[in-house]
Amino acid sequence: MTRVLSCIQPTGVVHLGNYLGALRNWVRDQHDKDVFHGIVDLHALTIAEEPGVVGDATLELAAILFAIGLDPDAATVFVQSHVPEHSQLAWVMECTVSFGELSRMTQFKDKSTKREGKFISAGLFTYPALQAADILLYDTNEVPVGDDQRQHIEITRDIAMRFNHRFGDTFVIPDAVVPAAGARVMDLQDPTSKMSKSASTDAGCVMMLDDPKSIMKKFKRAVTDSDSEVRYDVAEKPGVSSLLDILAAATGRTPQQAAEGYTQYGPLKVDTGEAVVALLEPIQERYRELIADKGELARLLSIGSEKARTVSSATLNRVYDNIGLVRP
Repeated sequence: MTRVLSCIQPTGVVHLGNYLGALRNWVRDQHDKDVFHGIVDLHALTIAEEPGVVGDATLELAAILFAIGLDPDAATVFVQSHVPEHSQLAWVMECTVSFGELSRMTQFKDKSTKREGKFISAGLFTYPALQAADILLYDTNEVPVGDDQRQHIEITRDIAMRFNHRFGDTFVIPDAVVPAAGARVMDLQDPTSKMSKSASTDAGCVMMLDDPKSIMKKFKRAVTDSDSEVRYDVAEKPGVSSLLDILAAATGRTPQQAAEGYTQYGPLKVDTGEAVVALLEPIQERYRELIADKGELARLLSIGSEKARTVSSATLNRVYDNIGLVRP
């Protein structure tokens, strides 16, 4: 069975775009592939500056992942720092990648530029080595990525092939794959931009834990256009098309089918908001149960961590043996 790894950082609130665009696919695929989903809290330390923040965000994200339907008996959901092999293999990866390769990573350049005048951790620079460890530990066949992450998979492949050449066949060489297209979810106030938690205002971003009143308010104020024709046309009517994409995803239809019967924007906005409220209601209810029961949440995460350690420890032992380190 194909093994797939997809990780997520606990660095902010999950929004509707994350869910409809990607996370819902995780739930769909968990019974067809051998999926590993890591909450990569160690990566979040590159910008963590206050105690407790990463830990709280990790538990909140874990509760969301289980609430949307990830089954700990089908999908391996784990916290990165619970699996020490990640940090152990990361050092080997740092010793296998060159300074020049790391210095050419565009994300380091982008992120360090954004933090100009602030503390820039060395972890931002060596981040790809830890990410390579994340991937290679699990004999991963496929890593679903967007265009902004392709460079990280390429450097992971380079590191793995270099290590295999030096020390013998050790790592599975992973492939970057384009994930199945999820719903197109744009900012409700700027329908030419993707919904994002980093937008200047949250008026156009629907959070997974927003209350129904707030959700309805955001949809009723969604930007459309000056006429009143409801049709799916991304180029000419981006705001209306975004609403139709969301309504379609929430109700199991195509955007064209979702457009049928509407002659005004008002009813479309209300119906889309109500569909999203109905979609998120059971998720929010399960989230509240989990976040109030830290013992159950810890139990669910321990299932994934044990499965992750079984696979990752075997890989790390293979690495150490092939290098020829003295073993206890």
